[in-house]
Amino acid sequence: MPDLFEEETQKKQDAIRPLADRLRPRLLQDVVGQQHVLGAQMLLPRMISADRLTSIIFWGPPGTGKTTLASVIANETEGEFLFFNAAQVGVAEIRKVIEEARQRIRSTGQRTIVFLDEIHRFSKSQQDVLLDSVEQGTVILVGATTENPGYTVNDALVSRSTVFHLEPLHANDIETLLHRAIEDSLGFGALDITVHEEALLYIADRADGDARAALTALEVAVLSTPEGVITKEIATQSMQQKSLRYDRSASGHYDHASAFIKSMRASDVNGALYWLACMLESGEDPRFIARRASIFASEDIGLADPRAMEQAAAAWLIVERVGMPECKLTLSQLVIYLANAPKSRAASDAIINAVDDVKNRRTVIAPTDHDPDALPKITASYFPSEDS
Repeated sequence: MPDLFEEETQKKQDAIRPLADRLRPRLLQDVVGQQHVLGAQMLLPRMISADRLTSIIFWGPPGTGKTTLASVIANETEGEFLFFNAAQVGVAEIRKVIEEARQRIRSTGQRTIVFLDEIHRFSKSQQDVLLDSVEQGTVILVGATTENPGYTVNDALVSRSTVFHLEPLHANDIETLLHRAIEDSLGFGALDITVHEEALLYIADRADGDARAALTALEVAVLSTPEGVITKEIATQSMQQKSLRYDRSASGHYDHASAFIKSMRASDVNGALYWLACMLESGEDPRFIARRASIFASEDIGLADPRAMEQAAAAWLIVERVGMPECKLTLSQLVIYLANAPKSRAASDAIINAVDDVKNRRTVIAPTDHDPDALPKITASYFPSEDS
């Protein structure tokens, strides 16, 4: 017989759960987007439907469905599923889970699936605790991370897992989720509300691929509007700042810097300015940008336009003295100059080749001071004059 008190308690808990959590899909068919991973005949759906799961790692930006897919796996597999946040669980607790998993296999044959959210927060030594149990199949690991596992997860653990890279959701996928939230009884289906289409489009676009950010904005809009009519103006107030996927302490920091350099190298002025704006608006240190631009000036432009180094040095000095927000004008001018400048790697390649000779070939003996004219001939060609 159902416990009425327990049911009432559950209703109260559901009432305070965020919209994004209430609407989290329980079945794979209800998950929106990520067709490169979840499409027909893709590996992950086949693994789940056949209940033949191996250790996996979900890698992607926030709000792209990592925890959702873990919940789907929990609902659609027969193993014992345990949820942990890597920032809140220690080695001792993981060891206990592994031992219980061994006992479970011996007594019932049931598998243990351990979901570790934010697995990148586990240190390398903490991750090592999982290696043997994952390799032996005692524990099936489902990890989730916003960071490139190639940098933040042990190579041995990555090699024992299948990595699925989740991408930011398309705006039309987020629109689908927003419509579902309005109509679903777990969302606002029981309320008398009207949401203007332009408001939904605004939220879907500004969410920048983050479903959680979009659903949170819609929830704020609905709960703060007693009249029940959500206009674009209300949507704008509910999501005042665009969700930017950037973390200065993580690999995204270097991914953006790489895109910035590659755009200048390809003489793509608009692309270089876009990545510059991304870094500045995300709070990147402008001195880091000036330093990377200075390296680019000598490495990729070099003797094709020696003035590029002068421009970079002057810009770096101005950035140091002026700071934000005004120095963004200086960086914009520098980036436009460097992207449009002719490119030559002759000087940088020359010193790289010379260093390689010094490291790996027979040493040339330098002349002594009392015999200055006995300078040995360097026969290697590091810098072809025709490239200068």
